[in-house]
Order: sequence, then C-alpha cells, then structure tokens
Amino acid sequence: MSQVVRTRRRAALAAVALALAGPAAAAPSALAAPGVGTPTVVTVGDSYISGEAGRWAGNSNASESRHDALGADAYWDNATRTGEQIDRCHRSESAEAFIGGGVRGVNLACSGARTATYTDGDGRFKPGLDFFLSGASKGQARMLQETAQADNVKLVVVSIGGNDFDFASIVQTCVTNWATSPTWWKDYCNDDSSVTANFTAANVAAQRLKIRNALLNLRTAMSNAGYSASQYTILVQNYGSPIPAGSGFRYGESGYGRQSTGGCGFWNADANWANATALPTINGAVFGGAADAGLSNLRTLDVSSAFNGRRLCENTVGLVEERGLASWASPGAVDQTEWVNQIRTVSTINSNYFIQESLHPNYWGQLALRACVRLAYNGGTPRSGRCTRAANGLLAGEPRMALG
Repeated sequence: MSQVVRTRRRAALAAVALALAGPAAAAPSALAAPGVGTPTVVTVGDSYISGEAGRWAGNSNASESRHDALGADAYWDNATRTGEQIDRCHRSESAEAFIGGGVRGVNLACSGARTATYTDGDGRFKPGLDFFLSGASKGQARMLQETAQADNVKLVVVSIGGNDFDFASIVQTCVTNWATSPTWWKDYCNDDSSVTANFTAANVAAQRLKIRNALLNLRTAMSNAGYSASQYTILVQNYGSPIPAGSGFRYGESGYGRQSTGGCGFWNADANWANATALPTINGAVFGGAADAGLSNLRTLDVSSAFNGRRLCENTVGLVEERGLASWASPGAVDQTEWVNQIRTVSTINSNYFIQESLHPNYWGQLALRACVRLAYNGGTPRSGRCTRAANGLLAGEPRMALG
C-alpha cells in the first residue's frame, strides 16, 4: 500500500471515530465513573462485531493491494499497536465500536466467541459473555465489568449466538457439498444431518436460553460496576444476510466460477434456505433471548437486510477488477463492490487472508454497521430499529445508512 493511500484511509477513519486504535490504545476517561466522564460505547460478542474481515474493502482476485484498506496492522489492538491482545480475536480498526462524535469506543469482542468461554481446536482462547478468569485470560462479562469501572459506559452493543449455532461448520458443509457434487446431482447442505441438527426445536430453544443468560451476565457485570439500569443501555444486534437468494447470484451454478472467482460456493437451493430458514431462525433466537432476558434497558438493532444489494456475489456489485476500479479507494467503489468477504479455502495459502474472515462484513460492511450503531445510539438516547442502506455514496467516509 502506498504511503499516500495509507494516509488517506487513516484520515478518513479519523474523521468518523474518536479512537480507532482500540481499547488498549485509547486512554480511559479522567475521573470516569457511572454517569461521569466521556460517554463510552463497548462492543462485546463474536466476529460480526469484533471487526473480522475489516481489513478488506470489497473483494479482488487480482491483487491484495487493490482492496487492502487497513494494512497489516488492521487487527492490532494492544497498547503498543504491535499485535493482538488475544490471538485471532481480529478486533479491527474499522469495527463498529468507534462511532466518534465525542464518544469513546472500546472493543472487547472476539472472533469465534460463543456465549460461554472455551478454547478452540487450535488452542486459541475464545472469551465468552461470562466471568471466566484464569491468569490473564478473562471472559467478556468480566472485561466489561472492569471497563465500566474505569469508563462511563452508556451503551453495550452485543452480537452473539452465531457460533453457538455452529455457523462456521454450516458454511464449510455447504461449500464442500457444492464443490464435490455436479449440477446434475446436487448435494445440498440444507438436508445434511450435521446441519439440520442445529435447527431442531430443542437446539433453537437451548441456544435462545444461552443468549438470554449471556445478556443477564452483562447486566450483572454492569451492576457489579455500580450502574443502575437507567445509566446505560444494552443494544442487541442480529446478523445480516451475507449472500443473496439463488436468483441474485451473478455467477451461474455450472462450472467452478461461483467459488473459484466469486468465493461463494453455494447451490441456489442452499442460498435460498440460508436466507429463508437458517438466518431467520438464528436471528429469532437472538431477539427471542433478548426478550426473555426481560431487561428494561435493552434495545434491539435489526441488521438482517443491511447488506442487501451489496452482498457477496450479488448481481448488483462485483469484484474490484470486474468493475474496472483501480482499487477500493476509487470513486464509487463503496457502491460497486461487495460488503461481505469471500469464502476462502486454499486461497489463503501464501497470502495475508485468513479463512476465518470468510463470509464476514468487510471494511465497507463494518463501517455500515458502525453507522447503524451511531444511529441507534441516537445522541445518548438509544433506540431500537431496523438498519438499511439509505442512499449511494459516503457520508464522512461511511456508507449512508438509515434506522427505521
């Protein structure tokens, strides 16, 4: 990335965020306490709020540099900006916590997080929305409590539940089935037992209960930090649709282009199922768990259609090179390229891409979600709503969004 482009993107981000470097790099508010000091937004949960894939603006198969908006330090959030506080949490600079306007942002979320803390198959620590404590390793509820004791937390934004439904495994199954079956004998993932097991009534109820309990942990954390319910708001967001229905793909089902070029190896029928069944079921459990928590200071942010028209492989957008753009920074790129990252497999070899970035909101998607959170924050009087694209172009460096 040239120094000129790098300077431009730093300036653009600075225009819409008070503290982009993350929680460790931004100094706590002086004499902060509940109701005292700089108002603070804290984000907790999983990869859809940590900023996973936030390095990349749109997608390109031609060159990383054509859509590398943030560079190698995109996910570095430690005090010295030399690495991550927790390996592979991928708390990006473009994450939605940093709404600016005199509001401090603190990002405690972690890619791969579930409602409860665990260690993944690669031995990486994944803090859940609990009070886990082992040495320096802490659950996100405990982190929130400590943050709230040092800062004037006004809004806690939550994204959780997708990993409890085994999101990554479902995507892997769908792409594998697409890649290993011919068009004349399609092997769909929507009827595979490993997939359908996640959507039984019993499992949906179990995940809804976990989400409820996780939200109650956040309330406990804030209460332990000395807050009353009237002094802060919990904002629960659901998940956006990452791919269009089958008829909306710009690549056909035959051949391998849908995955090798577009990075969206789903059969049409599976894409239809994902939008009509899987996503609504997960989102229903998220908002159902929120309702079950019975918190008077809880609001909801519906982002289920926030990316519509800009989704991965949608026929209304394209790769950077397909649209004849020099790079992500070209005029109009936000409206011509995708807001969701490609599904990557072997394409990550000898590159700076991560498989875990697959099917997540990218730089444009993260900034769109940030705009949604700012609208929901509503100048300090948080409100619920459904966030959608409002118009083309950028406003202060972000996609134009509306909260209805």
